[in-house]
Parts: sequence; structure tokens; C-alpha cells
Amino acid sequence: MSAEIIDGKSIAKEVRSTLKTRAENLIKKGVRPGLAVIIVGDDPASSIYVNNKVKACKEASIHSETHRFPENVEQADVLRCIHELNENPHIHGILVQLPLPRHFESGKVITSIAIEKDVDSFHLYNVGALVTGSAVFLPCTPYGVMIMLEKHGIPIEGQHAVIVGRSNIVGKPMSLMLLEKGATVTICTSKTRDLASYTKSADILVVAVGKPRLITADMVKTGAAVIDVGINRLADGALAGDVDFESVKEKAGYITPVPGGVGPMTITMLLCNTIEAAERTQAGI
Repeated sequence: MSAEIIDGKSIAKEVRSTLKTRAENLIKKGVRPGLAVIIVGDDPASSIYVNNKVKACKEASIHSETHRFPENVEQADVLRCIHELNENPHIHGILVQLPLPRHFESGKVITSIAIEKDVDSFHLYNVGALVTGSAVFLPCTPYGVMIMLEKHGIPIEGQHAVIVGRSNIVGKPMSLMLLEKGATVTICTSKTRDLASYTKSADILVVAVGKPRLITADMVKTGAAVIDVGINRLADGALAGDVDFESVKEKAGYITPVPGGVGPMTITMLLCNTIEAAERTQAGI
């Protein structure tokens, strides 16, 4: 048995095609979706990620602009920029690239973004609204995972979903979104004793901890859907996920590769949220 590969690149391409059509329809009505990205400092990884977002926006007919600040910028200057973007009718989505420098209060910065422009879904309102299934926007990475499961017809209702990792960006919102769809959800952390006893019972296993090849074949249920959100740079420069892909693919029913799995979907869902924000504006919502 060899798992069916969940190809994030191909799914992202399919979704982006529909997003481009939606964006062009808005443009015909006089509304061009606009995304503003704020980046503080010169972290290479963040810069690459921001550049990828800008490129993706261009391909999807979305206006994008990047506001760059030096590492030592005062928080007040960034808050002022966010306020101006909140008031700018041509900007429908605002994203602050994390992490911010240590002298910033990240929570204060994120919550200064207007809720209707919080396309990363990090604002406390959207985080809290996930509990009731009424968030204005869904967080991009978990949203992308849900689309991947849907595209492959992987059932969620009544299934046991195990999430390894409890981050605010992936683990916690992922658990709430799967719960909303009727899954029985277990969350595992670094403090979980006998991790394998939980992962082996998972019909859907989502791993997002940042530990290369943590999950091995003996920790996976035969036929399970394994979603690897982790991406780690190894000593030799190669990339690896949190799942030992080569061994697990021989036991799982479905598996995402790294790279080329969840990664392309994260930016895709950011574009989706931005277009949805523009559609809300056009509809007067």
C-alpha cells in the first residue's frame, strides 16, 4: 500500500484560478482587491515569504503593497501605518508579518487591524469567534488544510482527528475547525505522554510542531490521512516535514509532501480572504 499524495501545488493552482476570476469580476465593478503587508526588520525567511505573497497577488489580479520598517522602528510608527491602512478604502486586507522585534507588543499590533481587514485571522475577535463558528475570516493554514481534505473527499464528520501541536497559528484553530465539521478531536502537546498511543488512533492526523520527522510509520494508523504542516531546514540544507514521509507514505491512506503540500495553500487562502474582504466591501457588508 502506498498513500495517495495530497498535492498542495495542484490544489492551490486550481483554487487560485477561481480566485482570479472573482478578482476580475470585482475589478469590472470598480473594486480591485487590495492587500497591504507590513514587515519589520530584515529577516531573510520573512522577506522571502512576503515576496511570495506579492507575486501571488499579482498573478491573482490583486493589488498589493509592502510597507517595510527597520528593526529599531518605534511601535507607534507601525500602529500609525496600520491606522492609515484601516482608513484606506483601496486596501481590503492587512497583514503584519510575524515575528515582530522584541520591543513590540505583538498582541496590541495585531488587534489594531480592523476586523474586516484581518485576512490572517489573528485578531482576538476572529480567534474567539472560531469557537462559535462565526469568524469573519478563517486562519489561512488551517483553512488550506480543510480545503485539501475536501478536495480529496476525505470524510471529517465522525472521524477521530488528532492534532500534534497547540500553536495559535495552526494547532488551536485547526482543532476548532475540525470540531465544527463534526470530528472527535484530540490535541497533543510537547507534554503529552506516550504520543504514539494517540497518533495511532487518528483517522486524520495533523502535525505542526517544527520537529523534523517526529512522526514515523509505527505511530500512524493504516489508511489515515496525514497532514504535515511542519517545514524544517536540515543540516545539509534540505527541507523536511514533521512526518517521516518515506516510511509513513507506505502506511497512510493520504499524505502531504514537504515541500509542496500545505505551504502553497497558506498563501492561497490569504488571497481568498482578501478577495472575500473586497467582495464584502462591494456588497456593502
